[in-house]
Amino acid sequence: MGGSIRNCRSRAFSGNDRQFGGYSVLAGLAFTPELFACGVDLVGVANLMTWMESIPAYWKPLISQLYCQVGDPRSDEGRALLEKHSPINYSDRICKPLLVGQGANDPRVKPAESDQIVRAMQANGIPVIYAFYPNEGHGFVRPQNNRSFYSMVEAFLAKHIGGRHEPIGNDFDGSSAEILTGVEHIPGLQEALAAAENQ
Repeated sequence: MGGSIRNCRSRAFSGNDRQFGGYSVLAGLAFTPELFACGVDLVGVANLMTWMESIPAYWKPLISQLYCQVGDPRSDEGRALLEKHSPINYSDRICKPLLVGQGANDPRVKPAESDQIVRAMQANGIPVIYAFYPNEGHGFVRPQNNRSFYSMVEAFLAKHIGGRHEPIGNDFDGSSAEILTGVEHIPGLQEALAAAENQ
């Protein structure tokens, strides 16, 4: 698998290659929830049906290959396959905390994918942190945004699987991060956001 999966004695699951890595995190938490203590999802696909409906125009030449590899929404069999493998349809099984990162301008995995899984987890009362970056796309290219997101990842993983982490401190300075929900689930995040606001 192209993604970086972090499986610390089957305790944490983090997909960092975007899209497939994020999907893998959501699938792992939904299909095998007992294996992991938490998950970190960066622009992951939650619903294969809605993702297929929103693929960018520049992927159209590859659509037949995508239908072959993932599932063809034009057929009953293909739709059933996409539904079967969509983590959103098993969100009631997710019982571990999740940190979600999403760029507003992502042409490949639209924010609606992250929105769906965040809403489902909130409805089920499972801790979820949603870090939304209005000036990013498919992953984060601005150093300030990378620093803010990965400082959250470090604190989140330390909280749920143990180990040390650097305090978030001023890691949000210059970042466009909007924490849409779950500030209270990451140690030091509230203070870091307040300090960044005062800059």
